[in-house]
Amino acid sequence: MKTLFRTIITLIILFLYGITLQAQIISCHDGKFWRGNQPYYYVGTNFWYGAILGSEGQGGNRARLKRELNHMQRLGINNLRILVGSDGLRGVKTKVEPTLQVAPGVYNDTIMAGLDYLLAEMGKRNMVAVLYLNNSWEWSGGYGFYLEHAGEGKAPRPNEDGYPAFMNFVSKFATNKKAHQLFYDYVKFILSRTNRYTGKRYIDDPAIMSWQIGNEPRAFSKKVLPAFAQWLSEASALIRKLDPNHLISIGSEGSWGCENDEKVYEQICADKNIDYCNVHLWPYNWSWAKADSLIENLPRAKNNTKEYIDRHLIICKRLQKPLVMEEYGYPRDGFKFDLEASTHARDSYYQYVFGLVAENATKGGLFAGCNFWGWGGEAKPKHEQWQVGDDYTGDPAQEAQGLNSVFVTDKSTLAIVKKYCKILSSIR
Repeated sequence: MKTLFRTIITLIILFLYGITLQAQIISCHDGKFWRGNQPYYYVGTNFWYGAILGSEGQGGNRARLKRELNHMQRLGINNLRILVGSDGLRGVKTKVEPTLQVAPGVYNDTIMAGLDYLLAEMGKRNMVAVLYLNNSWEWSGGYGFYLEHAGEGKAPRPNEDGYPAFMNFVSKFATNKKAHQLFYDYVKFILSRTNRYTGKRYIDDPAIMSWQIGNEPRAFSKKVLPAFAQWLSEASALIRKLDPNHLISIGSEGSWGCENDEKVYEQICADKNIDYCNVHLWPYNWSWAKADSLIENLPRAKNNTKEYIDRHLIICKRLQKPLVMEEYGYPRDGFKFDLEASTHARDSYYQYVFGLVAENATKGGLFAGCNFWGWGGEAKPKHEQWQVGDDYTGDPAQEAQGLNSVFVTDKSTLAIVKKYCKILSSIR
């Protein structure tokens, strides 16, 4: 009888724990995000280097990390999109370092400790992380790393060999089963982790909002789109099996990342394990705005932005899934990188995007949030091309430092961010 009683008590405790956990972790249903019993709309940012900053090894600076989180908290930012870790060898120009996965299955524990520490500090501040696990681009290893170790030879470097050669090489990822398995092994390692500072399993941690398959995963070739969609489906199924608690997203740019095929975008977002949809949007990179006329090109950039979002919202409405515009940026005035350069064009563009989210949210719409790229915070860039020992900014190593970063000295930009964080947090 005592054994039965203990069993019943244990089951009740586990049941109540499960209810408490689900109340803390952000959920998604009825086309909305929910935090507890309230809808969750947000203005967030990209903080890709957070785990590196949280380490005690090369590049680590925990004092700066806490100050950066405090800066963001004061603004009302509580959603950070973060790179889990970079892949491959150090000392490669234009690649983030230090790396997390030096070789398949060989991990740099200082970066894992950094991610643990980051999540612990975010939890204290009621912040949540969107953690992306892979990258189609060279700046953190990603596709090229896995293909190299799957026997495809050395990956071309865009800064040396050009982007056409690089993209032709990484288009092999969609069909390379060995590369997929190496990635799946990595996913299993990360999702099975317990945070050394909080004692929480990652799969139980409310500081995590979503696992993201990758940063801008692409097929890079129309002919491998079916294999690309199949890989994403397999990856999301594995993540769901390992972690039934958290949301899962793709990290897609939208139709732009699906070889401009909206049907493929809808197919990958319709997968039963994908909880919400993503788009990225880059007016300068996509030639909607020119370096010598950023302010003059604002009307076109804004119009094209709204048209792109609206097209994807139509798809989201059919799927009844929220949409997040989780990457976008606009250069500083005059296409200058100096922190002293003004940000009139950027401020206008940000305000326009934030306004679209707020307008949609007040109507209970599907456009649920946005993460601007990216948080530069207290960084003081020393070189236009990042070098080991320089401060980390919102601009990864392959981009000019200061190009798209928002620094703590950008008072006008931060005032707009704070305003819309307050507006979106008040929606009930």
